[in-house]
This record gives sequence, C-alpha cells and structure tokens, in this order.
Amino acid sequence: MNLGCTAAILAGGRARRFGGRNKASLRLGRAAVLERQLDVLRRVVERTVIIADDAMPFQSYGVPIIPDLAQGAGAIGAVYTAVQSSSAGQTLVVACDMPFLSAAFLAHLIEAGRDVDIAIPKTAHGYEPLCATYSRRCAAVLQGQIETKHLKVTDLLAGAHGLTIRELCSDEIDQYGRDELLFFNINTAEDYARAIDLEAEAAGLG
Repeated sequence: MNLGCTAAILAGGRARRFGGRNKASLRLGRAAVLERQLDVLRRVVERTVIIADDAMPFQSYGVPIIPDLAQGAGAIGAVYTAVQSSSAGQTLVVACDMPFLSAAFLAHLIEAGRDVDIAIPKTAHGYEPLCATYSRRCAAVLQGQIETKHLKVTDLLAGAHGLTIRELCSDEIDQYGRDELLFFNINTAEDYARAIDLEAEAAGLG
C-alpha cells in the first residue's frame, strides 16, 4: 500500500464512439469496469478519487468525485484536475475504460515514479499518458498548457518544461503482462466485445 500516492480515475469523457454510454459501468463477468478498477487500486493506494463532472453515475461507489477544473480541455483537463486537487505528492492517473489493469504493474509504476515528476509507460504504440503517475510539479505545467491551448498530455514530455521523466519500456512492462492487454481500453462496441474475449487471459495478471 503506497500512502504517498493518490489514484484518480478519469471518468468524464463523452464516449462519442460508443454512443455516449458510460463506459465505466460496462460489465465484464460479475463486475463493472469501474468496480474492477477500484478493487485493483485499493490494493496499491490508500485513496482513490473519480474525476467527473456528472457525479450521479458514480455516487454509489463510495469514493470522492471531483468535478473538472478545466471545462472543455479534454483529457489534459482531467489530468490537471487530478494532480491539482490531490493532497499527495504523487498522483496515479488511469482512464475509466481500462478493464485489465494489474495491481502488480500499478505498484511498480508508482514505485518507478517515486523520485521523478512523471512515470509513463511507452510501448510500440506510443506513450500511455492515461496510465501514468504525475508529481505535484506537473500541475503548473498542465495549467500553462491548457491556457495556451496545447491540449496533448504528452506535450508534458518536452524537455523545455524541466520535468524529470521515467519511461517504462516494453521489456519492463512485459514482466506484468502483454502491454496490449494491460493498456487495453474500450472505445467502441467492437472493443467491448473484444474485452469480453480477453477477460480469461486478464484473470491471470494479478
């Protein structure tokens, strides 16, 4: 259990490619995606929050719900809200549509980010900014990006910001499972069908 890190589940997206459905509530087996995430996160951090403007769908989960501080800024606004509102020195950010997160991997990710500003997985498909850790120093940089309309979270990785960055490469990630599974996210009905097929493999991640 890491007491110096807060986890934030980003649940404010509009899910346009999935007909506006609440992806966090999609069921895989006996549990909704959000329930699976909360179960995993409780094993690695003491405090988890949900970032969402509409609190209603999440009130039954028993965790704080924080509205977006930067309306209309998309994912970077949600990351900024998570970091800015955290009382911890480190914030683990995860998207609400990633059903196969592993407690073992997230614990490793948090440890990798302990002494840097950003710890972020990098696979053959690119960076995973919505499964990464951010220090409090990132908040001011994120705010500046939002104010200047630089709305890509990965713009944080430019050296000009003076942030220290730890990249987790595929060889390191593979110890905890295939990156295609760990970072699988549900954007469409086809992805949801694929997630159902992948559930048995994911059960062995731990």
